[in-house]
Amino acid sequence: MPTKIIAVANQKGGVGKTTTAVNLAACLAALGRRILLFDLDPQANATSGVGLEKVEGASAYRVLLGEGALLDKVKPTDFERLAIIPGEMDLCAADLELARSENHLLAVSRALQPVLESGRFDVVLIDCPPSLGILTLNAFAASDGLLVPLQCEYYALEGVSMMTRVLGQLRDAGVNPNLDIFGVVMTMFDSRTKLSNEVVGEVRNLLGEKVFETTIPRTTKLAEAPSFGKPIIYYDKYSAGSAAYELLAQEVVKRLGT
Repeated sequence: MPTKIIAVANQKGGVGKTTTAVNLAACLAALGRRILLFDLDPQANATSGVGLEKVEGASAYRVLLGEGALLDKVKPTDFERLAIIPGEMDLCAADLELARSENHLLAVSRALQPVLESGRFDVVLIDCPPSLGILTLNAFAASDGLLVPLQCEYYALEGVSMMTRVLGQLRDAGVNPNLDIFGVVMTMFDSRTKLSNEVVGEVRNLLGEKVFETTIPRTTKLAEAPSFGKPIIYYDKYSAGSAAYELLAQEVVKRLGT
C-alpha cells in the first residue's frame, strides 16, 4: 500500500496540534506502522516532544529551497518505528523565500517524492505551523488528507470553515484536486463542563462522520510529557491521555484501510 501523507493542521495555536501529531505518530508506530513525523513548524515542538535537540541545519529548510535530499534529514528516535524530520527556527525564512520561487506551493511535494519512493514509511504525519502561510499550504498540497485538532471551545468551528475554504481553493486551482479533511479530533475535552459537551455536539452535527469518536481529554500528564521528550504512551502508559491517543490511532488505522 502506498505511503499516506496526513497534515496535522489548525491555523489557531494552542489547540493541541503538536500534541496530537507527536502522540498519534507514537501510537501508530506502536501499532506496527512505520511512521515519519515531519516537523514543518519553526517552533520545532514536535522535535523536542520526541526527545531530539533543536539543531541548526537539521530541518527541511535547505531541501525546500532545492539543496540536498529530504531522506538525508530523517533521524531515528528512541521509539521503535518512529522517525522524524526535525524542525528549526530557520523554517520561518522558508515562508518568505518560497514565496519568490516558481511553483512555490509544490516544494514539500517535490521534496517528499524520494521519501515516498523509498518505501520506508507507511504514514508521513506533517506537523504544520499554526497559520495558513506558505509552509502550511505546501503541506496541504502534498497531503492525502488533513487531520484537524479542534479545541472544545466556542470559536472552534470558525477555524474549520476557514480551512475548508482554503481546501476548496487548492482543489479548484488544481494544486491538489483530491484534498479533503481526513478527520477532526476534539481536544482538551472536559466531560464535567457543559461547554465541552455542547461544542462536541455542535461539531458532530456540522461535520458528521468526519469527527473521530475519540475525544482527547485535558490532562496534566499530556501537558507534562513533552518536557520529558516522550510521547504520552512512553511517559505514562496508563493515563487517560495515553488511552485516548491509542484509541485515536486505532480509528486512524481503520480510516486508512491498512
